[in-house]
Amino acid sequence: AGFIKSPLSQKRLTQDSVELYCEAIGNPIPEIQWWFEGNDPNETYAQLWDGARQDRVKINATYNLHSTSTISIANLTGDDSGMYECRASNDPDRNHLSKSPKVKWIRSQANVFVIERPEITTHVAEASGKLILTCNMSAPHPAITGHKWIHREKILDQDEGSSAFTSYTITGKREEHSGVYECVFEANPQIRGQVNISVPPQVTAYKKSEHGNEGDTGVLTCKNPSFPAVTTWTWYKSGHGLLENASGRYIIKSSGNKTELRILKLDIEQDTGDYFCNGTNSYGTGDATVNLRVRSRLAALWPFLGIVAEVLVLVTIIFIYEKRRKPDEVPDDDDGGSAPLKSNATNHKDKNVRQRNAN
Repeated sequence: AGFIKSPLSQKRLTQDSVELYCEAIGNPIPEIQWWFEGNDPNETYAQLWDGARQDRVKINATYNLHSTSTISIANLTGDDSGMYECRASNDPDRNHLSKSPKVKWIRSQANVFVIERPEITTHVAEASGKLILTCNMSAPHPAITGHKWIHREKILDQDEGSSAFTSYTITGKREEHSGVYECVFEANPQIRGQVNISVPPQVTAYKKSEHGNEGDTGVLTCKNPSFPAVTTWTWYKSGHGLLENASGRYIIKSSGNKTELRILKLDIEQDTGDYFCNGTNSYGTGDATVNLRVRSRLAALWPFLGIVAEVLVLVTIIFIYEKRRKPDEVPDDDDGGSAPLKSNATNHKDKNVRQRNAN
């Protein structure tokens, strides 16, 4: 067996977590074990198992073409400092109780140093329409090489100062900038503090006005974009009072910063009106209003029926107009069509005159 990747020594703070990785190859595929030796001179190596140290130790291993194993330790304490050893062997007798393995276990070691976490004092001050966030780290602490301010995984500000104090200024109202802000001290290991801007729920309706058809299911939604999250959501209807799931027609689903009210089989008379969503957290309450309008099932057909009616009226008018219009006069025939009529009339007149003269 031989190592492809070995674990690396690391520094961590108390309450942090650490992860060590080991990868070995051989034929047959070798087994990987994890062992630990503390800093106490009288302490000897002891094998680590998944679930050890009050379930703070997690070991994941895969054996496919070659061996890989990862050990993770959560919520570190000073007692977790020491030497961690990745051992690999593919000797068939490697775990025999009486026989010694023909091929010894190969070993790769890494030191984990767990140091006491410095205390960070945080504060939020308001002055002249600005919010001033500060972090102050107590001694002793490792050498600092810079600072960062982070909000929602976005870096807001950074510098290369070495001070144990850092600040960040926000222009605007507290309600507009609530959330979790992190002050990061660049050191080995990196040290982070958390500054919370907390406000009562700033509840808003997803839509201030909702429409639904009679007999369908109506859906009203409210959300809270502020921090901290809402712990209790309630719904009310104007003239009705508190709405509850137990009523049968109302289904309320709430999770953190979002709540949804579903109204089954909408009724024009009963369900039309204003609805109020109310959110509560440890800093207060907030609410929003949603207006629901319920339409008849035939409402969607009215525009189409109106167009059909307009077409029928127009066709009727055209038909009546055509019936009552006078027939057109017979046009003159330029090719002599009327000339013979005139000639015949003249000949007939001359014949009558000749008959009177003869008499």
